[in-house]
Amino acid sequence: MNVDIVDRSTLIRGLFKELVLEKRKTAVVTIDMHRGHLDMDVATMPTKPDDAKRVIGNAQAALEFCRQRKIPVIHVVLVNRKIPGLGSEAMVHPFWKAMHAAQGELDRLTPGRKSTVKEHNLEGSKGTEIIPELYRQGDYVIDNKKRLDCFYGTDLKTLLGVLGIENVVLMGINTNTCVLNTAFTAFNFDYRVVVLSDCVASMYGDDLHVLGLQNVARCLGWVLTNEQFFAKLEEEAQHALHA
Repeated sequence: MNVDIVDRSTLIRGLFKELVLEKRKTAVVTIDMHRGHLDMDVATMPTKPDDAKRVIGNAQAALEFCRQRKIPVIHVVLVNRKIPGLGSEAMVHPFWKAMHAAQGELDRLTPGRKSTVKEHNLEGSKGTEIIPELYRQGDYVIDNKKRLDCFYGTDLKTLLGVLGIENVVLMGINTNTCVLNTAFTAFNFDYRVVVLSDCVASMYGDDLHVLGLQNVARCLGWVLTNEQFFAKLEEEAQHALHA
């Protein structure tokens, strides 16, 4: 069945006008922007190389823009322990076990590229390292993510509370899984949710990347380009200056 994407452009333009981003209440959360997805030399679940290059470059620009304005940057990284006889501790999940058993040379989790669930982002491996261009001293790091939701089993919510955050700006991998899951939970916790479209990608395919962005934009929050995000922050700054 072929399904056309419903045109909600008028609604989305209206929502954009309503969006206010106060920088003192805003934090950026990078999701799994590690070498395990984005460095083709070591990635165990790689995005497409062109996506990796795009996401890293755009994320670097967005993060520097935020740091200059003292907006906190929080990196959340998946790290799995290696369990004897099991491999990654994530292999207890029945879907991951089935995926490992089912995938063949042509049928893989990442279409057209090799990938492994069993050996993904094992503790101490190069894959768990944040892409160097994206980390700066003073950033916060949460490195005990175990599932698709950055809030699940981590202290992300506690940290956001300590920092006085109401606006959560998301970037990273994958648009339709970890970014979308985190957006849902942030929404349920009453945060204002923003996803930066220039800074996300999905290793699962472009169709699911689009699905993730559409789901956020029409149901959960705001999907912005870097340019739109920068403009909103500057708009708020000018408003505060003349208030």
